[in-house]
Amino acid sequence: MKIIVLGGGAWGTALAVNASRNSLLPHAVTLWVRDAAQAQSMQQQRENQRYLPGVTLPPGLALSSQAMPELVASLQVHDLVILASPMAGLRGLLTQLKGSSAAVAWLCKGFEAGIGAAPGLMGHEIQQHIAPGLRAGVLSGPSFAQEVAAGKPTALVAASAHASVRDALVSAFHSSTLRVYANDDVVGVEVGGAVKNVLAIATGLCDGLQLGLNARAALITRGLAEMTRLGLALGAKAETFMGLSGLGDLVLTATGDLSRNRRVGQALAEGKTLQQAIAALGHVAEGVYSARTVVQRAASLGVDMPIAQCVVDLLDGRLQPAQAVAALMGRGPTAEGT
Repeated sequence: MKIIVLGGGAWGTALAVNASRNSLLPHAVTLWVRDAAQAQSMQQQRENQRYLPGVTLPPGLALSSQAMPELVASLQVHDLVILASPMAGLRGLLTQLKGSSAAVAWLCKGFEAGIGAAPGLMGHEIQQHIAPGLRAGVLSGPSFAQEVAAGKPTALVAASAHASVRDALVSAFHSSTLRVYANDDVVGVEVGGAVKNVLAIATGLCDGLQLGLNARAALITRGLAEMTRLGLALGAKAETFMGLSGLGDLVLTATGDLSRNRRVGQALAEGKTLQQAIAALGHVAEGVYSARTVVQRAASLGVDMPIAQCVVDLLDGRLQPAQAVAALMGRGPTAEGT
């Protein structure tokens, strides 16, 4: 299979490395990097020192920094195109690819920033609007780029309405160290990937304030209930949220020290400003940009998401960390299933 990954960040690089060294099904893999200087450095060093230091690029992994018009023209010879941009870059890439016949899948998790009063969209909604004719889907699940690149056991979910896209993603990435499960519930997979980032900020805040393991467990569990309510209201399947892209990704992002969103919550708990917290990361924390849209979409559907709302109030400076905790603990009693 001929595979091209568009985006030379940590996650795009990790998946390109994984596919290139797949011993079960050999592939021809190209990693496209927008920055020509970065691509040249990676070619010389055989390492992505900027985003994934310490991981050697396999000899068979090709690197490209073609200009966009030439790149788009060359995509027709590929079987699978992976979009490894942040959510903010997805619309532009899909616009370029709308005439492609290849299977396409994106890796970003979250909501696009809203425009005016209109709330932002998830990846599949952007694709339906921009390029409805694409055979497209999403690759998601609990995964840190560093661990995938190091060959540590990982499981992901390939979601698409098209069986051919699911099959292509499984063929591309399923290996002795990476299991890929197919799923046709694109809505559920994307809701899980978006909302877990927001909830990870809350659990990072909890850990930063040293509220204890009981509090963390409560936040994760009640956060899963919020995620599920929003997903069902958007048309997802309930069982998806007990799978890799729901519970699995939430647990990883809410508890793992490599989680950027969790680190934002910890930094806020330490008294840093949001700008300081983001600057210290050096990477995108999608939960910061998705939180407001999560709450907007929930409100428009009549879905109660108190944890997500507290995260928004915290990010917008309406609540201090201790006040956010007090607001959640001060809510009236209710039945667990509501």
